[in-house]
Amino acid sequence: MGKIKILIVDDSAFMRKLITDFLTEDSRMSVVGTARNGQDALKKIKELKPDVVTMDVEMPIMDGISALERIMKDCPVPVIMLSSTTKVGAENTIQAMQIGAIDFIAKPSGAISLDLYKVKDELIEKVVSASKVKLSKLLISPIQEKKPISNRVGYSKIEPKEEKIVKTVDSKWNPASSKLIVLGTSTGGPRALQHVITKLPASINAPILIVQHMPAGFTQSLANRLNSLSEITVKEAEDGESIQKGIAYIAPGGYHLRVKSSGNSLVIELDQSTPVNGHRPSVDVMFESASELNNYDKLAVIMTGMGSDGTNGLIKLVNSGRVKSIAESKETSIVFGMPKAAIATNYVDEVQNVENIAQTIMKYV
Repeated sequence: MGKIKILIVDDSAFMRKLITDFLTEDSRMSVVGTARNGQDALKKIKELKPDVVTMDVEMPIMDGISALERIMKDCPVPVIMLSSTTKVGAENTIQAMQIGAIDFIAKPSGAISLDLYKVKDELIEKVVSASKVKLSKLLISPIQEKKPISNRVGYSKIEPKEEKIVKTVDSKWNPASSKLIVLGTSTGGPRALQHVITKLPASINAPILIVQHMPAGFTQSLANRLNSLSEITVKEAEDGESIQKGIAYIAPGGYHLRVKSSGNSLVIELDQSTPVNGHRPSVDVMFESASELNNYDKLAVIMTGMGSDGTNGLIKLVNSGRVKSIAESKETSIVFGMPKAAIATNYVDEVQNVENIAQTIMKYV
């Protein structure tokens, strides 16, 4: 097998050199070219046909977002974005993930990061992972904003059309019991979440807890983006808040999310204890905390991502109460690591393409 061919796109010559040095230290990789802006990148992608592109978000002439839109339309290729952790940088990164970027790296200290070595191993791992993604999985149909319409002057409220849901009949599953949905995802997750969360009706009879592997500073932008596209409310989770039906709570980057009973309510606990499976937040931590709730039936969902986070938590959930579990299929997972590990436990009830997961969730709640 040949080396992974990489095109590096960054307006800083220093950053182009630094990233090139990092990647070429790995014998599996070959940097076939560099570009100083999005316009230059489009030309070189067509000429050099790289396997993976690393691209800065903020560049002159044509920025990373504009370039990514053109790439996905004209010459699809796996793209990893390099982003600053500013509010604007985070918002642009989330937008890039929705457009078609496979993943992103947060620059440790701004546009020109002298300490980029801190994310060297992560960058190499993500480039290798991106090189294995099939082009057919890069494309996504756009989802129009839903929520703001009813709040705009001059618009009448448009009720969404809900698909007819056939409720499940299962002697071991009580349709009348209180339900909690717990969902974990990683690489490719923002787009997978867009497919799922935007299809859930505002009337859903359960709260939703989400762990998306993402560093601090980005989960608020992800929550805001999904909230603008969804009928349900989507927010970044806060320590000590009581969770409500019809609301999705995303664990903040850098914090584990646990859920516990407090009187008649469920309350979120956030902490910065040791990473689990190399992650904080960790899906296992969230699943294991949910397993201790005796008065709730749980619906566990594991979607696209590297590694096996969520597998041990799923086993604990199933062994401690009534649980239904859904895993994303190999056909639609950007990376089939986490779902594959969950399926291997034989504790997954349904394996579904991402576009069918929302409807499957509604079947059980």
